[in-house]
Amino acid sequence: MEDNFYQFKARSLQGKEIGMDTYKGKVVLVVNTASKCGLTPQYEGLEKLYEVYKDKGLVILGFPCNQFGNQEPGTEKEISEGCLVNFGVSFQMFSKIEVNGENAHPVYKYLKNKLPGFPFKKIKWNFTKFLIDRNGIPVKRFSPTTVPEKLVKDIKKLLST
Repeated sequence: MEDNFYQFKARSLQGKEIGMDTYKGKVVLVVNTASKCGLTPQYEGLEKLYEVYKDKGLVILGFPCNQFGNQEPGTEKEISEGCLVNFGVSFQMFSKIEVNGENAHPVYKYLKNKLPGFPFKKIKWNFTKFLIDRNGIPVKRFSPTTVPEKLVKDIKKLLST
């Protein structure tokens, strides 16, 4: 099996299984999200990034997670409505997952292995971001507090290759 991001699948908030190979040739930003977090306003910045760069090849994939301070307690319907109503999110959102521990989603096991955090291979908090190049190779990890606007330089660089 090839060792890249495209080998995985995940279920959308609407219940549809989506293969990551759907995003071949795109620059992908993977983010674990939460709707009741102090960092939740980042949804707005992520949506702006998506609006500006989607036609150039950027895809943003949001993975709601309730592992940090119980900040994503809602059902998939509530998460979907909250993202749309409160932040106008139009990028792809997936069903709620775990990002740490033995039940961590395979996408996150892979990303943490390829781009380990400091000091451990785990996600520290909501809105940790992973940037993946057009070949499905994870290239950079950003901390939860790195606001989406700070990713522009790295995104532009990958979009131009």
